[in-house]
Amino acid sequence: MSQLERLLKMAEDELTEYSTDARKIEKLRRKIGLSVSLAEQRQVKEALLANMQSSEITKIVEEQRQVVALPFWGIAGLGLLLGISLNQPIGLLAAIAGTVAAVRIQKWGWQLQAKRLLLQTLDDIEARIAQPNN
Repeated sequence: MSQLERLLKMAEDELTEYSTDARKIEKLRRKIGLSVSLAEQRQVKEALLANMQSSEITKIVEEQRQVVALPFWGIAGLGLLLGISLNQPIGLLAAIAGTVAAVRIQKWGWQLQAKRLLLQTLDDIEARIAQPNN
């Protein structure tokens, strides 16, 4: 597992906890500071910036992944309802397709959010190194 993948897993773990972004960054900063050297942090940041996509769709999915996935959950539920009640196989296929699409959208948003949290944490570490008096 590469350093970037390991740090992204740490960021995803922090996302599971209910706390403010500042608290998540603080906890992640401590973990990164103990386990990753400064040179490796810079390499990870460069790799992260190279991998991140910047478009309107990714921004929306990152910030509102559940809202984006909601119509697909609706398609899944409606397909299941129609597939069972009317005995229509196409409804069951729609249920499966809607579920797969919704799960993938939410997973993609989760990964985007973890990347953003990791990037914010690395920026925070650099800012604290640049201003050691604070």
